[in-house]
Amino acid sequence: MSDLELLTQSLARNVRHWRSVRGFTLDVLAARSGVSRGMLIQIEQARTNPSIGTIVKIGDALGISVTTLLDYARGPKVRIVPAERAVRLWQSESGSHNRLLAGTEAPGPLELWDWVLMPGDQSVAEPHPPGTVELVHVVAGELTLTVEGEDHPVPTGASATFEANVPHVYANRGDVPMKMMMAVSVPPVQ
Repeated sequence: MSDLELLTQSLARNVRHWRSVRGFTLDVLAARSGVSRGMLIQIEQARTNPSIGTIVKIGDALGISVTTLLDYARGPKVRIVPAERAVRLWQSESGSHNRLLAGTEAPGPLELWDWVLMPGDQSVAEPHPPGTVELVHVVAGELTLTVEGEDHPVPTGASATFEANVPHVYANRGDVPMKMMMAVSVPPVQ
């Protein structure tokens, strides 16, 4: 079985599981996530490979991390994620990309990401649920973090934190690749 097939089947199993745990019908999850009922059915039947935006919306609506939605299996309390198991969820033609390195559910979803943005590239993020916080640390280059339309330059070695329940953009306006680590903390579903 290919990695993509494994991820698609894991996503299907985990969406069904967490929807059941939360007591959500397909209609409730569709309303909470903004993902159509038809798309949710295709996802739960492992008949589609949805975009990262769709996966994030479903995770946010269920109150779980993308890591949990894509997890192959639940394991012991200590979980090592080998480098080759990090999941690349977004990439651009110029070579920009992100990798979901690890995540956990206690007390709410917490994710650790590795990002590379090539010169001139950007990634636009939709608002997350209220209470979501992101932390970034720039390892190389300079990040231009735009939150609610206001630019915030974050140079090499600097870190930033912000409430991510508003529109935000990660951009590299420099002439060298920008590399950063990012942690995302989402509050548990009430």
